[in-house]
Amino acid sequence: MHIVVLNGPNLNRLGKRPVSQYGTDTLPEIEARIKTRASELSVRVTQYQSNHEGDLIDRLYDLLDTADAVVVNPAGLTTYGKSLADALAECGVPYGVVHISQPYSHRGADMPDVFRDNSAVYVCGLGWKGYVAAIEGLADRIRSAE
Repeated sequence: MHIVVLNGPNLNRLGKRPVSQYGTDTLPEIEARIKTRASELSVRVTQYQSNHEGDLIDRLYDLLDTADAVVVNPAGLTTYGKSLADALAECGVPYGVVHISQPYSHRGADMPDVFRDNSAVYVCGLGWKGYVAAIEGLADRIRSAE
């Protein structure tokens, strides 16, 4: 099983961003933990981060032939990244959305998330463990469909 993990704008600055909201973990530390847990689940992961929506879409399409699922943390694209959300919705594999923080607590309960409606898994506020929860949920879903 192959799961692609896409990280959006500003996540390369984790550990330097407001630690009260995003924690002290850096993206390389989180990626290492994701890789470890995925290996325990016999899941191959490919991880990619970009500050540019088009780059994330290109990478998604490059990996789609081998992907069984996708996990995305849209970060700064959450409210307006319609192009990436459309690409994910049309990619033909289930996807999960991860938010490290609880965006509704700091952006308001009516914050739009253009990624939410078509997602198979939606995780907020678990920190880096949200990625693990999304991967576990998607892997279980895929295995039970086989």
